[in-house]
Amino acid sequence: MRSILAALGACNAALRRALSGLCFGLIVFFFLAILYQILARNLAMLPQAYWTEELSRFSFQWLVLAGAALGVAADDHFVLEIVGPERRLGRALLVLRDLALAAIGLLFVVYGWEFGLSGLRRTAMVTGLPMIWIYMGFAVLGGLMLLFLAERLLAMALHGVRPGRARAGVAATTQGDG
Repeated sequence: MRSILAALGACNAALRRALSGLCFGLIVFFFLAILYQILARNLAMLPQAYWTEELSRFSFQWLVLAGAALGVAADDHFVLEIVGPERRLGRALLVLRDLALAAIGLLFVVYGWEFGLSGLRRTAMVTGLPMIWIYMGFAVLGGLMLLFLAERLLAMALHGVRPGRARAGVAATTQGDG
């Protein structure tokens, strides 16, 4: 099981780096596309590029979904700690929360896949881009959530520590009993 956790950790680390790069690229593209739209509206010498509106919308959607996946990977969403993670009840609540997130991720995979397939015969109005590339973002988000949560839950089951927390020096605080 430890080798599975190590492989999953390495895979997820590579995915986190790729997602970070994707988010950076999408932000840059989004900014430049919007900037061009503003300039083209105000400067008559620039031709109108209608594709920028459509692609900026699509890039924003993928940016939100990739950012949400990174938030799950980094355990970086809003949490109200009733009981700290150093206590047994606190760890149980973290596992319960991660299982609820996994259920949501599974819903994103199942219904996102169905939604994505609905884009097979649709194309974007201006760019002609197949809409499956846009619609499948939800299924991809769900799959990434499940991968990141699998690593976290497996680490909790094997070590009683959340991945990343041990690297941050929190391992000592998670060993106490409540």
